[in-house]
Amino acid sequence: QLQLVESGGGLVQPGGSLRLSCATSGFTWGIYAIGWFRHAPGKEREGVSCISNYVIRHAEVLEGRFTLTRDSANNTVFLQMRALRPEDPGVYYCAARRGSCSEHAHEASAYRYWGQGTQVTVSS
Repeated sequence: QLQLVESGGGLVQPGGSLRLSCATSGFTWGIYAIGWFRHAPGKEREGVSCISNYVIRHAEVLEGRFTLTRDSANNTVFLQMRALRPEDPGVYYCAARRGSCSEHAHEASAYRYWGQGTQVTVSS
């Protein structure tokens, strides 16, 4: 059973940075893709970024502010968020599915396994 645990959320000022982690168990690179999603009150859940063995995809709305890296030895994925804006807050989830980020990268319905989420708040 694949499991995911997010951490690293918190309160940050506008323009600040935050790094989220997604620790996995039962995960294998080359078989699964990891996606990040966010859900703000009153809004639809939104795909943010995706990383698979050879592919990384970011939502265009991010305008290059977020970066994905991975620690393959520990099967952990990091979402580095910079220049955070008032529209960025929400609960951030990492999720996993079989396949590559070449397709369905930001489609929540395509992901089978989900973490519990971590809250990101942007406020001065």
